[in-house]
Amino acid sequence: MNYYIFQGQKILVKTGSHILPSAAVWKACADSGLLVRSFNERAYSYSAASFPAETTVPLPDSYEYIPLRQFFAESNDDEGALAARAAGLLNWRTVNTFCTACGAALEDDDRLTARNCPNCGKQYFPRIEPCIIVLITRGDELLLARHRMRNQDMYTCIAGFIEIGESAEQAVVREVREEVGIEIQKLRYVGSQGWPFPDQLMLAYRAEYKSGEVRVQESELYEAKWFTRDALPSHPKAGSMGWRLITGIYD
Repeated sequence: MNYYIFQGQKILVKTGSHILPSAAVWKACADSGLLVRSFNERAYSYSAASFPAETTVPLPDSYEYIPLRQFFAESNDDEGALAARAAGLLNWRTVNTFCTACGAALEDDDRLTARNCPNCGKQYFPRIEPCIIVLITRGDELLLARHRMRNQDMYTCIAGFIEIGESAEQAVVREVREEVGIEIQKLRYVGSQGWPFPDQLMLAYRAEYKSGEVRVQESELYEAKWFTRDALPSHPKAGSMGWRLITGIYD
């Protein structure tokens, strides 16, 4: 059994490692009375719980909180995916507490990954937001952008949400055209990643520059520039899809 204990966007691990808490630590946290939500999925052999981000929680001996992104970087794909599932379902349960049709308190379904309204019978499933992320190349150069929505001074790939009625490939072409004003070619899908910040599924692509001059959409980007891999600016850390694309894992 794995035990996932979150506080905000951090996860509790053994100090200096990515080893998860023991059953005894889980019980101590559960007995603290400070948890805002907890649940378990027997089919996946794990339990998950969360503390409010602003709460001061006494740390068990030899344990520390690390950023969930760091945990992804230090874990294999299966471990990272299960942590993403645990965090994502906690987020979903936290914000989906009442029925939007009648206002009654929701209850977890006994069989499905769903919540049910005991009053009107409406059923709710976790919401997943599909997104695209694309690395655009021009010869040996990579087009990277500094986004206004990020709170870090870093450059990364063009990305955005898929809109109703369009395919993932159409979303790539649209986002690139909107955000940097260029046309692309030789678009190809390379991989995907669950990203629980709070509920994205990242669909990753590579594409080649075709035509046009870079003109940034100022409401979305500060700037966008061409870089070579031997002179990269500050960019996403290991564990993210942006890092995988920029560092060449999908070449």
